[in-house]
Amino acid sequence: MLKISNNSDVAVIVLHEIYGINEHIIGVCNELSKSGYNVISPDMLKLKRSFDYSQECQAYTYFKENIGLDGAARQVREIIRQLRPKYRKLVILGYSVGATTAWLCSGDEVAADGIIGYYGSRIRDHLGIMPACPTLLIMAGEEKSFDIEEILPELKRKKMVQLHVMNGKHGFADPFSKNYDERLYMEAWGLVGNFLKAFEG
Repeated sequence: MLKISNNSDVAVIVLHEIYGINEHIIGVCNELSKSGYNVISPDMLKLKRSFDYSQECQAYTYFKENIGLDGAARQVREIIRQLRPKYRKLVILGYSVGATTAWLCSGDEVAADGIIGYYGSRIRDHLGIMPACPTLLIMAGEEKSFDIEEILPELKRKKMVQLHVMNGKHGFADPFSKNYDERLYMEAWGLVGNFLKAFEG
């Protein structure tokens, strides 16, 4: 688990992709810390190491067979339970499978105060969830596994959801991804910053 303390009463829980806590996730945590938040990034894989992007198939298989979305959600709910008494506000920020995990937790009555999800493509399998807290979804316009247009109407109907579709591919906000797009990264990070400001003081 990666922890950065700034003695803040607002904590951001950062949820990694199938690869684990890698350079991208460490960078996100450092950026959030610069803004004064306390940051916690749990190692949902329990491996104390991350997979390389060239190991996508192995990483996916490991996550699916050993963790799964339900298992990841259980981990996050337990972390929220432990952190809730210590913080005035808790926000979850997840990437890909981490975003879907955050989405699974968004409908809980006693959950985080806010959810941010980057390209959580498996949210499409859980459209029945109605978030109980403000939720910012930043989606990639191009997904190789499905057509994003198919789920947009359902997501747009949800009252607590702010939805933004970027004209890029899955991974556009990851400087270490082949799909990285600096312009989209900056645009999306601006949305995240504005969203987080609502939870300050």
